[in-house]
Amino acid sequence: MPITPATDKDLAEMQIQLGRPMRDVLGIAARCVCGKPLVVQTSPRLSHGEPFPTFYYLTHPATSALLSGLEAEGFMVQLQERLSAEPELAKAYLAAHEAYLAEREALGHVDELAGISAGGMPTRVKCLHALAAHSLAKGPGLNPIGDLSLEAIGFDPNKCSCKVPKQ
Repeated sequence: MPITPATDKDLAEMQIQLGRPMRDVLGIAARCVCGKPLVVQTSPRLSHGEPFPTFYYLTHPATSALLSGLEAEGFMVQLQERLSAEPELAKAYLAAHEAYLAEREALGHVDELAGISAGGMPTRVKCLHALAAHSLAKGPGLNPIGDLSLEAIGFDPNKCSCKVPKQ
């Protein structure tokens, strides 16, 4: 999926989504069907010098909340167990890690991040948000753990969930 430039409107929307100003945005890696940002691509080194391993960052509040709920329910433990029990899943997860590293490296080498991707890849399941962001940015089929997480929350790329009713 192509990265699109972030407009001023996108940056303002992401500030609302995250509750803070955006830093070192390279572009929008995935959008909601309504056009709002879902995932931002961030520079591997922030302008003030800090390394930033989360190359793809989920900004969408509704999706983030659903993934947080999955984490609280122990879904990461289930996925971790599957990685241990299913060699093909582990192999695909390793490939996702390698693809993540190669893409980030193409935009600039950061010594402190050598071999480190996001979300616990390639051997752990640490952050569903980062893994789902990778899946949303690259499309289904690259990051199997991100794909499984999005499936578990019922994510539908053809349905807008930006206006979530208050509970």
